[in-house]
Formats: sequence, structure tokens, C-alpha cells
Amino acid sequence: MTKAKGKAAKPSEIDSHDVIRVQGARENNLKGVDVDIPKRRLTVFTGVSGSGKSSLVFGTIAAESQRLINETYSAYVQGFLPSVARPEVDVLEGLTTAIVVDQERMGSNSRSTVGTATDVNAMLRIVFSRLGEPSAGPPFHYSFNSPAGACPECEGTGSSTDLDLTQLYDASKSLAEGAITVPGFTVDGWKVKTYLAAEFLDGNKPIRKYTKAELQKFLHGEPTKVKVDSFNMTYEGLVTRIQKSFLSKDRDSLQPHIRAFVDRAVTTTTCPECDGTRLGKAARASKVGGITIADACSMQISDLGGWVRKIKKASVAPLLATLQRTLDSFVEIGLGYLSLDRPSGTLSGGEAQRVKMIRQLGSSLTDTTYVFDEPTTGLHPHDIQKMNELLLRLRDKNNTVLVVEHKPETIAIADHVVDLGPGAGTEGGTVCFEGTVAGLRSSDTVTGRHFDDRASLKDAVREPTGVLEVRGAGSHNLQDVDVDIPLGVLTVVTGVAGSGKSSLIHGSVAGQDDVIAVDQTAIRGSRRSNPATYTGLLEPIRKAFAKANGVKPALFSTNSEGACPNCNGVGVTYTDLAMMAGVATTCEQCEGKRFQAEVLEYTFGGKDISEVLEMPVAEAERFFGRGKAQLPAAHAILERLVDVGLGYLRLGQPLTTLSGGERQRIKLATNMGEKAGIFVLDEPTTGLHLADVEQLLGLLDRLVDAGKSVIVIEHHQAVMAHADWIIDLGPGAGHDGGKIVFEGTPADLVADGSTRTGEHLAAYVKG
Repeated sequence: MTKAKGKAAKPSEIDSHDVIRVQGARENNLKGVDVDIPKRRLTVFTGVSGSGKSSLVFGTIAAESQRLINETYSAYVQGFLPSVARPEVDVLEGLTTAIVVDQERMGSNSRSTVGTATDVNAMLRIVFSRLGEPSAGPPFHYSFNSPAGACPECEGTGSSTDLDLTQLYDASKSLAEGAITVPGFTVDGWKVKTYLAAEFLDGNKPIRKYTKAELQKFLHGEPTKVKVDSFNMTYEGLVTRIQKSFLSKDRDSLQPHIRAFVDRAVTTTTCPECDGTRLGKAARASKVGGITIADACSMQISDLGGWVRKIKKASVAPLLATLQRTLDSFVEIGLGYLSLDRPSGTLSGGEAQRVKMIRQLGSSLTDTTYVFDEPTTGLHPHDIQKMNELLLRLRDKNNTVLVVEHKPETIAIADHVVDLGPGAGTEGGTVCFEGTVAGLRSSDTVTGRHFDDRASLKDAVREPTGVLEVRGAGSHNLQDVDVDIPLGVLTVVTGVAGSGKSSLIHGSVAGQDDVIAVDQTAIRGSRRSNPATYTGLLEPIRKAFAKANGVKPALFSTNSEGACPNCNGVGVTYTDLAMMAGVATTCEQCEGKRFQAEVLEYTFGGKDISEVLEMPVAEAERFFGRGKAQLPAAHAILERLVDVGLGYLRLGQPLTTLSGGERQRIKLATNMGEKAGIFVLDEPTTGLHLADVEQLLGLLDRLVDAGKSVIVIEHHQAVMAHADWIIDLGPGAGHDGGKIVFEGTPADLVADGSTRTGEHLAAYVKG
């Protein structure tokens, strides 16, 4: 028997499949990037914020992988999938299936919880349907998202909402006098005109003089057609209209003034029927091992795992084994302090990313590309080692792991490093270094020079000007905490994830008068929103253009009269190609400038409005700071944007392109103009490069030196070392935390050394 002879593959052909080859990547600010990324290795992408890391990893590699996978489905199925355009790149070879684990907040739908988001609830429902006594029936009788299992009183939400009618109208006034006090209901507006046109209401009679029948129709009237100025309009009761317009929408999507109104007008209480469990009577009565499914979902996950281990039933043994592994993964990934009934919308960006990781840890897939966005976000130094071990475990299953990261502890475990820069925005977008961690350390890149930076303890700390007293704080896991937070200084609140930091500060401090809290929640807005509109910067600029040219300010807005009629002020035109990715082309009429041609004839300081919006913040700060374009109102806002390290952003850059760290800093810059005395910042180092942390510390110092009190929730040791006062919570997470374990100066914390934070800070400052 003879063996068939075959031609051996050339080594170069084999090697070509061992890398992800990128050539000519031009997404966003990338300048024709060429890079070979080794497969089945852990590659970390570094560089200052805005250098192009996400554009390369997420916008190019992961996006193209997703697009190619979508193309394997039929045209019918593709019609239901999100369309992804091909990224701007010449060559992209060697791709494998990409699983993206990012920091996008999980949906804030009130029906989404940690349990539903990870499918743990689905497994628990099966366990209770098989073993529950008395049985409530099939699994969907145990679900609060099913009519059969939900509490009929609250329909599975666990809460009931009431409207404070005094916030809706002034009973001493008539409709014609402006009785309705809801935002948007002005006397000359069509909404109020609809009420005035209703024959069954007297628009000139004070609301307090309405009969019961009139008040019922005013507040809860059924939809009815009425004629307003020859137009047919729909009348409906004020409460009904508010519920549809405001209360049925995601609170975070509402405009700030409407959100403030909703917070004033709506009171939310626990459902009295189900006591907040969301479940119907049958599900609440069914027990396994002495507890109900509602009890199981409210337990700390680390405790729930112990309860599951005690169940010994052969009939559901495979299911229990899978459930146990999933619960153990929560603990392993540092989320054992959560409960399954925790609303997913309340998770931080770092927690949300780790919850998404749960699905991947038990996966049998190999030769897959996992893409992570700063997986150490929200992690105490004590927990970063656990995260590193998980990343390495994924790699060791023959997977390619791509990580965008700033923390040196995670960069240090990389097999390969790609450093982008040298700067941010237009000054970035190139590969400055590619190689090993040792090579990065000795390189002359910004990352290499700052890799081993260590902040030192301050020689002297500021003396407080007073204290903010917190007494008996007990929200979530806090155990009746009493603490005096010093004022007039920089206070850093530390502790492992889940120790109670956010519960203490956001629960007991952030809601008070004279306090501004700046977090990392997404800035809601369309592609029309940008730093100029969000910060209020565009207002004085539009007025300056209008005054200088003797025209209306509305001409200098792409959302108003000045917009290009062809693209409606967007700058591009979109062609819908059904199941294929739509095509966006630069508007031929305005050439992407978004304004009408006649608007661009008007100038201020020698530049038209489109040229101003194309300016980076740092350039605009100089432009409006002196000379014929001097504009103090605009310059003050731009100075604050530069202060928070956003000098590279273009004034007209869509807010949808900002990272979590950039979102927080733009919100901080916006709020710095407020007159509040206390600033609360939630992990402001998120998304910051090692080189930028020093700039942040300078900003915090300037706030304190200006007479502000600054409270920072933070894990970064450089910020801890720079504090005047540290409040450390712990000692652990969940019910193992919730206590003050240390109060004092950073030097005292290092000397004490009894807490986890103290141990890591001591190791950090001693290098």
C-alpha cells in the first residue's frame, strides 16, 4: 500500500494563519495602521485616552468579525440583525469569531435583573417547578416576567408608583391662567390648547372649583377628539398623558429638566401585595429546602451557592451542577456579593462587564477571539490578580485574548503589547510600539516612560474646615455606619468592590443640597449631540456669531435654521440597503460641513461656524481666549475641558463616540462651573492613561484650593496616596463588608497595614 504524496505547505502559509493581520486601518483617527496580532496569545493595547485603541480593537477587528458572521445567515435573518458597516481598512486577515465583553451598561429595564441577564433565574425556575412544595406549576409560573407568575397588583415590577398631584397643577389657577405646571405645558402651547378646547372643561375656572366629574375627566379622561385651530387633536387626561409621555420611558433618556420633574412628582413604594418580590401568591408559597424562589434571588450569591450544594436530588442533578458552576463563577470573578434580584441597570460599568464574562467562563469554545474593554474597571487592587488569572485561563484554552487596558498590573501579564499614540485625537492613531512588556518598559513611548510611575505620599495634608456628618447609614449592605467626612479637603473612599463605598456616598451624601455627583453613566444623545452642545459652549458662540454679523443665532445651529436642507444638518446622507449595512456618504451639498452655504459666509475671528466646530478643544481654548475672537463665556468652559484632559476632543465630535472615562470627565467639566461646595467623583481614573493620572490629581488639587470639598470613590493607589483623608470600607464585600475599617491619612493607612487597601497602598508607594 502506497501513501499518497502531497505537497507540503510552505511555512509562510502556515504562519499566516497564526496572526490577525491588519493593514491600512483608518477607522476614526487611525492613520493607516499596520499590525500583526499573534493568535492564541494575550495581547494588551495601550496608549493615552483617545489614541485609537478602541478604534483598532472594537471598531476594526471585532466589528469586521461580527459583520462576517452576520453574512453567513440568510438575507431574511440578516434583516433582524443589527447592520454593521465594513470598517475602513485595506486588509484584515486571520479573523476568528469575536466575543466582545465591553463596559456598556446593561439595560435599565425594570424587569432585567442579574438573574435574568445571566439565565440563572431560568435554571432556578426549573429547580422550583420540579422540587417546590407545594408546586406552583411549570417554570413560567415562577417568572415575574410571565403573566402566570407575576404579582397581579404590580404586574411583576415589585413596586407601585404614585403621582403627587400638587406637582402637576396649581389648583388656585385656571387652565387659561397656566394651572398646569408640568414641563412643556405652556398656555400658548398646543398641549394646553387641547385642554382649553375640550367642551367638558371650563378653562377659566380654577381647578379647585372643579366638580368630581370634571376633575376625573381632567386627570383621567379617555382619549377624545377635539378641534384646535381647525386641527383635530386628541384629548386625554393629564395623568394619562404624563404616564405615556414620561413615566413609560427610561428615566435616563429624559432631558434633565423633565427628569427633575419626574423625581419630584413620582413616589415609588414597595408593592404591598408581593412585598417587592414581584411574584404571584403560588410562587411565593412554593419552597425548596425551606426557602422560596424569592428568598433564593434575594440571597447573596456566595450564600446561594452554599444552599444549592445542599440539594441532593438525582432527578435534577445535571441542572444543579450547571447552576452551581455558574454561581461559583460569580464568586470567582469577584461578584459573589451581588444578589440575583439586583436590577441590572444599577450595575457599574465594571460590574456589568464581569457579569457578561460569566457566560464565557464555562464555555467549551476554543480558537475564539475574546475582546475586553478595561476589565479591571471598578476592581480593587486586591481583585485585579483574580481578573488576570481569568484572562490567562481564557488564553490557555487556545483562545486569542485582546484587552484594552491602562492598569500596569494587567499590562504586565501580556504576551504581546501594542502601544498606540503618541497623543490623542488627531495626534494619535499610529502604532508607537509593538512587542513584549520588557520591550515596552525600555521604549521611549509615553506608556513606556510612565509604566513604572509611582505616586508618593504627601509630605503634609490639608486641615479640614468642618465635617459632613453621616449617621446610621444602612442602605444595601451598610451596617448602621456613622462617619464624619471632612470638608475643605480631598477625601478618598476606598474598599474592595461591593464593600459599600457607593452605598455610603451616593446613598447618604450625593442627594444633599450643595452636592454635585459626577458618575460614568452614559450621556444620552443622538449623533447630533457633541461637546459644544452638551456643555452649553455653543450658546455663547452662536450669539457671538449672530452679533458680529447682525443675524439670528438660530442660523448657527445644525438643529435649527442654519442646517443644510439636503442632510438636515447631519453632514452625511444615509442609504438604507435593507438587510445589508446602510451606506453613509458625505453630503454633496454642504460637503459634510452640515450648514447652509450662506451661513458659512458669516465669520467670527476669521473663521466660519463649521471651522470652529472642527477645532480640538485645546485649539479653541486659545482661539477664544485672546485677540479679536476673545469670548470669556466660551473660554471659561473650554478651560475646564482642557483641565479634565479633553483638549484633544473636537467641539463637534458626536457624544456617541466617547468612552466611559471621557463621559465622566465631560460631565465633570460641565459641573465645575456650578456653585456647589461639594463634588463627588466616582472612579475618575477610569479610562485614564498612566500619564494622565498626574493631570487629574492636579485638577483635584485646584478644586480643593478653590474652596471645594472633593470626595472621590477610587481604587487607584496614586489617588489614594494623594488624598488628605481616607475612609476605607470592608473588610470584605456584601454582608462581609459595610463597615468603616479605617479613617485617617494615607500615611497612617500605610503604617496601619491591617486592611487590604493598606497592604496594597504600602506595596505601591514602596515600589
